[in-house]
This record gives sequence, C-alpha cells and structure tokens, in this order.
Amino acid sequence: MFAVADEPKPEQLAGPHVRHARMLRQTAVLMSRRGDVWQTDLVDISATGVRLLRPAGWQARAGDVWVLDMLFGDKVNVHVMAEVVRVGEQFIALAFARIPEDTQQALWTLLGGCADALEPWDEDAGDGAR
Repeated sequence: MFAVADEPKPEQLAGPHVRHARMLRQTAVLMSRRGDVWQTDLVDISATGVRLLRPAGWQARAGDVWVLDMLFGDKVNVHVMAEVVRVGEQFIALAFARIPEDTQQALWTLLGGCADALEPWDEDAGDGAR
C-alpha cells in the first residue's frame, strides 16, 4: 500500500543534504490554478511537499502556486496550496505553501512517523524533479 524509506543512520545525516522522508503513495491529484485544471498522479508525499507526474501539455514555472486536492481511501481528503519548486521532464515538485487547519490532522495522520523522519538526499542521484 505504501512504503517509507528505512530510518537513516546518524552518519548518513551528517552530509550536507537531508530532507523530510518521502512516503510512496498512489492516488489521483487534481491541480487547479486560475481556471486551469489538471489531473495527475502522486508519486510521493512528505511533510513539506509532493512530487507529481507531470501531465502532458502542462505548463508552469517555479514560484507558481497551485491548489491540490488528493483523496486517500474513502475518507482522507488532503486539500492544500503548494508552490512549484522544480519542473522536470517527468515530474513536478511542489512545496506546501498553505495547509488549511481542517486538513492538517488528516495530513499528519496519513504521514504517521514519516512526518518527523529525515532521509539522506543526493541531488546528483537524478530522482527527477525532487
């Protein structure tokens, strides 16, 4: 159903690059901005943002803010505002800009222990837009 990277060892966190642990999840995402609406798929989610598949024909640039709606199961609806931070050929990385109060509990419950976990990150590893 979902996977979380193993807890990193302290020596792995000593390097210059760490990030909030990403949870691999599959769900549809509705993106909207100024009348433009796109449907895409979630690749992964963390306490600070998401990585999405880039829809064909989708155009945006870093700094653009989009409203994202993600439905997990029958009851968990995560509705956030997120800022585009990276755009790649296949993926879009967005950082949460605003998480409404009524969405926060659902998001933290979904993330579980992953919300506070850090993982090593190698920016040269080529993992797409994030």
